[in-house]
Amino acid sequence: MSVQNVLNLIKEKNIEWVDFRFVGLSGKAQHISLPSTEVDEETFVNGVAFDGSSIPGFRGIEQSDMVMMPDTETAYVDPFTAHPTLVIMSNIHTPEGDRYDRDPRSIAQKAEEYLQTTGVGTTAYFAPESEFFIFDDVRFENGMNKSYFEVDSEEAGWNTGRKEEGGNLAYKVPVKGGYVPVAPIDSQQDIRSEMCNKLADAGLRIERHHHEVATAGQAEINFRFDTLTKTADNLLKYKYIVANTAREYGKVATFMPKPLFGDNGSGMHVHMSIFNEGNPLFYEKGSYANLSEMAINYIGGILYHAPALIAITNPSTNSFKRLVPGYEAPVNLVFSKGNRSAAVRIPIAAVTPKGCRIEFRTPDSTANPYLAFAAMLMAGLDGIKKKIDPRALGYGPYDTNIYEMSDSEKAEIRSVPGTLDEALDALAADSDFLLEGGVFTQDFIDNYIDLKRGEAKQVAIRIHPHEYNLYFDC
Repeated sequence: MSVQNVLNLIKEKNIEWVDFRFVGLSGKAQHISLPSTEVDEETFVNGVAFDGSSIPGFRGIEQSDMVMMPDTETAYVDPFTAHPTLVIMSNIHTPEGDRYDRDPRSIAQKAEEYLQTTGVGTTAYFAPESEFFIFDDVRFENGMNKSYFEVDSEEAGWNTGRKEEGGNLAYKVPVKGGYVPVAPIDSQQDIRSEMCNKLADAGLRIERHHHEVATAGQAEINFRFDTLTKTADNLLKYKYIVANTAREYGKVATFMPKPLFGDNGSGMHVHMSIFNEGNPLFYEKGSYANLSEMAINYIGGILYHAPALIAITNPSTNSFKRLVPGYEAPVNLVFSKGNRSAAVRIPIAAVTPKGCRIEFRTPDSTANPYLAFAAMLMAGLDGIKKKIDPRALGYGPYDTNIYEMSDSEKAEIRSVPGTLDEALDALAADSDFLLEGGVFTQDFIDNYIDLKRGEAKQVAIRIHPHEYNLYFDC
């Protein structure tokens, strides 16, 4: 969409405000709104100024002036604002006009540019499956003398005996019993459909929605794959629309990986493939799961670099509450066809040559999608470049249920890091693959590690309520 088309859209839709957005290191969108009367062609040339020192991990106060450079291709009408508002994503530049090395969106674009310089292919496609919970009530508090959280949902399995409903209507979702039941057990068909309608109006092609495995309102909506940066843009749009639609219904949505103890968490399984001028490069008929050697090497890169990669794809302390055996979370660094207990799964049902892809099941939605997708592509490209064979390194294929293997058999399988600190250690030791082509910089990686270690420390020094169960009477 050209600048003129955006200006025409502002007139056609009677837009009152233009909301310029960018994404920080955490992956959360930030925004500044301008009256539409103040937006003209020069806005898209000169950009929109903001204070970079107020964004964690960006810049110090002594060099805080930064500029949002709007990307007209991302424009869509906000479905929630009372005053007609147009949303536009932006890249971050310095006042001198240079692309900012710590801007996640710019890093995603540099990863796409790097792919084209390698000669491997022209386009990388990504499709995330970002799960979430819809709760009716969320409370939490952390203080000197108390620390707790409490969530509730009318369909939660723990509410079979609740009386506050004015007559309990039963049909609660059992623990691990929420995968695709019909109503009345699935009570959230309409809210998910409304989310999908709004997402479609905002430009996403919706493929399906359904209730997920966990009790208490776990859900999934799938939208169509796209190129790396566009998919990251779409994921931010997806999370924004899901959260605000839930709020319209008097509910609250969260993409937190593990909000409940004892049931499945929410992942972000990411499907990936590479094409060259419209031709799929991951397909080879008759081979294992119909995968080409290029695809096998791409998997090798993902699994070889997985401990470091996970510091970016699973960048929260809560991520590692999900990455434990027994809850469908893929903790085993192996690959397999159709096997959901493996970190890398190759979908095999109803797959065409163009649909042939790999699925990395470890990530979750606390990841910044621009950074996570870029890092995954860089790991895969490193595998292709170095011809990393996951079969020779003992990464599979494993076509059995790994969770049912004996302890001695499992001991042969490498697992994901056990904590965020361990993942950050792995990233510090293995980051050269990210530096290729100047996609990531050492400054970015060092800054990122420092930022995340600070988050981990905040959690580590706090008293956990369960410690009272374990130690109060010691």
